Amino acid sequence: MKFGKEYAAQMVPEWQEAYMNYDKLKTLLKQIHRMKQRNKQTAKQASLKRAVTLYRAFSGLLVQRQKSQKNPRSLSKKDVEGQFILVNPVNRDGTESFETTFLKLAEEGGESEQEFFRMLDNEFNKVDKFYRFKVQEVIAEAETLSQQMDALLAFRIKVNKMPRVLVSTPPVPGESKRFVPTDVKEGEERNREQSDESNGEISEEAINSVPQKSQGQKQSSNRGYKDVPLEILNHVKLNKNLDTPSAFIKGFVGSPQQQSEVNVRRENLKRVEKQLKHAFVEFYSKIRHLKSFSFMNMLAFSKIMKKYDKITSRKASISYMNMVDNSYIGSSDELTKLIERVEAAFIKHFSNSNRSKGMNILRPKAKREKHRTTFSLGLFVGCTFALILALIFIIHARDLLDKRGKTQYMENMFPLYSFFAFIVLHMLMYAGNIYCWRRYRVNYPFIFGFKRGTELSYRQVLLVSFGLAVLALLSVLANLDMEMDPETNDYKALTELLPLGVVVVVIVLLICPFNIIYRSSRFFFLICIWHCICAPLYKVTLQDFFLADQLTSQVQAFRSLEFYICYYGWGDYKRRENTCKSYGIYNSFYFIVAVIPYLSRFLQCMRRLCEERDPMQGYNGLKYFATIIAISTRTAYGLYTGMTWKIVSATFSAIAALYGLYWDLVVDWGLLQRQSKNRWLRDKLLIPSKTLYFAAMVLNVLLRFAWLQTVLDLQVSFLHRESLIALVASFEIIRRGIWNFFRLENEHLNNVGKYRAFKTVPLPFTYYEDEDKDE
Repeated sequence: MKFGKEYAAQMVPEWQEAYMNYDKLKTLLKQIHRMKQRNKQTAKQASLKRAVTLYRAFSGLLVQRQKSQKNPRSLSKKDVEGQFILVNPVNRDGTESFETTFLKLAEEGGESEQEFFRMLDNEFNKVDKFYRFKVQEVIAEAETLSQQMDALLAFRIKVNKMPRVLVSTPPVPGESKRFVPTDVKEGEERNREQSDESNGEISEEAINSVPQKSQGQKQSSNRGYKDVPLEILNHVKLNKNLDTPSAFIKGFVGSPQQQSEVNVRRENLKRVEKQLKHAFVEFYSKIRHLKSFSFMNMLAFSKIMKKYDKITSRKASISYMNMVDNSYIGSSDELTKLIERVEAAFIKHFSNSNRSKGMNILRPKAKREKHRTTFSLGLFVGCTFALILALIFIIHARDLLDKRGKTQYMENMFPLYSFFAFIVLHMLMYAGNIYCWRRYRVNYPFIFGFKRGTELSYRQVLLVSFGLAVLALLSVLANLDMEMDPETNDYKALTELLPLGVVVVVIVLLICPFNIIYRSSRFFFLICIWHCICAPLYKVTLQDFFLADQLTSQVQAFRSLEFYICYYGWGDYKRRENTCKSYGIYNSFYFIVAVIPYLSRFLQCMRRLCEERDPMQGYNGLKYFATIIAISTRTAYGLYTGMTWKIVSATFSAIAALYGLYWDLVVDWGLLQRQSKNRWLRDKLLIPSKTLYFAAMVLNVLLRFAWLQTVLDLQVSFLHRESLIALVASFEIIRRGIWNFFRLENEHLNNVGKYRAFKTVPLPFTYYEDEDKDE
């Protein structure tokens, strides 16, 4: 692999603008190379004559120097390099920068080389400034984590003293060994002889084992008290967790305070340890990425200077790289020391001094694509197409389209199997999204908050989707009976129950607790589903409202599930009859099921409006409220017909569609910016072809108005009504798949613009000094 591709692949996507622009410098070097080649060809004859003359003069000069000097001095590399460039430090806006002077400007092509070094200096100063800022940021975070660890160690001592001091029951066996390291145990034993108000200090080893500021950095002067274990708890508050429904309700009804006094309980200790463990993992990942940023940029500068030496036949790389090595990014060792301290602290306090276990958490192994995944995918794809062909041949061979039971089959069995078609289609669109996100370097695992190494590749999503397709198609082939048994006047119960059996199998596999079929991804999906159901009780994250948006495109699938309950619950499957619409409760839930996804999304917007005080969330919630009215009126028109319902449903549907269309293109996709350098798009685009953006906008408009089929009663002669409904629902799923890519592209570009490459992890403790400072 060429270095340019490897360099781009190793970049932190959100920091890509802070990296050296290797491709731009390489392009400039190619221009210099072409110019030198042209000059070389035109001046070839003159150069030969001049070379002969210079050779004769130089030979004579050497003879004279050998006679006049016994010990002639040869030119050193430093002297030769000094004839080409001169690198000087300069002070710009209070920060140290570097400026290279090209000493051969008078030579032919010297202006291009001077431009190369000017651009190279700009890139280096940009990289060095960003690195310096990020190092200062992680040092400040290290100090914060150090304070959090002080409070945690004190909290552990207090909790492990609690069974002996506050409770008469003996301590849980092995509890002390699990939570308290050796130095804390010794501090606890030493503190037993003292009162609770004046316990001894934490050992120096325990304090030094957490991340500290690097040498030369001043210790924070915030601590006006002595670092004693139990005394620290008098200077901190325990942050409340409002992510759970009970905490949200208490916070909404009761006091809005976000902190409380430290409540010494083992449940709180476990929560604090979990939060700090997560904070350490994220902090360590940030340090490693920053270390990689330094290494890759140093390597890029070395590579580009070697190319310059090769093209120009000069030896300027040693001089320039000497400056790079002596700069802050080249000589700073704060990150190396910080990595060692974080590893030591994490292994000691969060993995029970088990280095192998601790390093596996801090540095999870890279995920590798398995060959069996590709093989299984090919197998299922082949089976899917083979089953589809078999289904077509069987229908024509048995002449099933002309059977009397065709209409009955379409009205009863087709809605059952279309449920699987909607799910498979949505998964195929998601697999396509993953492929495009990876190709255009959209950091979707970070945006969705996937645990490192657990995100599914597009092949794995395709494997699951085609596996489900094979299962559904097998059920269809086994249940192609169009006529009743003449003796019993019933259909075969076993084959009629096949669709329900497939649904049960899918649900069982989805909630299966065993580590099979991507358990971490299944549980992540179930948690997000639960958050959507319980909206607005849980804090709204991007993965939650993104999934809720997906569910709004699966309204017909939810109605199919409702039909499953009615069809099998009322026993209609025995005679393949559909009496569901004759029940009032079914018609009521026909409204409710269609509204639930939009209602969940509306409640999420309301929670974000209350928490963030962002009026855009209110406008977004209004969009979903308008869609709820449109869905309800269209459903009423489908059930009761009538001109009044037709006018009302058409009016609200048009309002909701235009509102949603504007929000998709302008807010979610960030397009239609008139003053953008890419007219009517946006300044930054990941796809080189602008035509694709305009095509996506046009397609979004067309698919947005697919609801016109319901209002205008559009019928296609060769399609059954249920087939037309399934086709319109499929259009909405395809529109959602297109929306997914551009929505995450816009989110990724926003992260890039803010250099936001890591999640902000909430910390368990707040010091009174920090609280006063914030106020």
